[in-house]
Amino acid sequence: MMDPVIENRRLGMLWLDALSAEKGSSRNTLQAYEDGLLSYLTWLGDREMRLADVRPETVLDFIGDLDGRGYAEATVLHRRTVVRSLHRFLIAEGMAESDPTFRFEPMKRRQKLPFVLSIAEVDRLLETAHVLAADPSDGPGRQAGYARRAALFETLYASGMRISEAIALPAKAIKPGTRALTIRGKGNKDRLVPLHDRAVEAILNWRRLAKANGMVSEQWLFHSVRDGSKHLTRQAALKEIKSAALAAGLRSPEKVSPHVLRHAFATHMLSNGADLRVIQELLGHSDIGTTEIYTHVDTSRTARMVFDLHPLNEATAEEVADQS
Repeated sequence: MMDPVIENRRLGMLWLDALSAEKGSSRNTLQAYEDGLLSYLTWLGDREMRLADVRPETVLDFIGDLDGRGYAEATVLHRRTVVRSLHRFLIAEGMAESDPTFRFEPMKRRQKLPFVLSIAEVDRLLETAHVLAADPSDGPGRQAGYARRAALFETLYASGMRISEAIALPAKAIKPGTRALTIRGKGNKDRLVPLHDRAVEAILNWRRLAKANGMVSEQWLFHSVRDGSKHLTRQAALKEIKSAALAAGLRSPEKVSPHVLRHAFATHMLSNGADLRVIQELLGHSDIGTTEIYTHVDTSRTARMVFDLHPLNEATAEEVADQS
């Protein structure tokens, strides 16, 4: 009989391969599923247990062990999803006789409202970035880097795209007069996102300064200042926006990230009357439920404003938000 660790891994890899083929998930998403899978298989291996021998109480023990070891709620929920999907796959493919998760309902993570910057705060962040980009005193290389930063921030806030989508934009994506971009999002799905003149001008300025510094990339729109063959990394973008948030004097600069500009885009669009379905399409959400969180953000902000300003206020915005 095959060693249970080897057998479990073989079955787990079959599930992971099928997941990759069917969903066309991104590398980061597949890595998260693989991490969850290996956690589960390692736990079973420590107990010399085969996937075929798993019972409902086994799965409950695994989830309880994760919770008892202090894993974050999101991690526990994701690994529960991994286990559920794995066993359903084994049943569907005739590789198991029973599904130990058949009575487990999908669990939803408690809704947590995203950190959102106000319009005034976003304006201050962008203005700070542009001021630095207009200052040549630090040298052409540093100025070009600041110009790239301003262009990236403008692009994220103008379109609501993900940072992973922005840094993957090709060099030829932007030309004078560009009004929209076709980008490839999750699941290799293309969508059209708007881009206003201010963002386009910021990008063209960044490209002009990069060229003046002797660095033109034919491959990437947001490339390294020193090496045009490399695109800007997510880590570098995160570091830059936190630095800019600190320089702009924003509240909680440690919470500011490229994704916060995506949240700001959606929330501010909703506040100004945009249709939720339109926002869903612009953000590339497959499920309207994901987009609906911004209605709660908008309600929370509106309640806070009313209760901060109303002369007869005795309640709190949080109390109202909890009831909405």
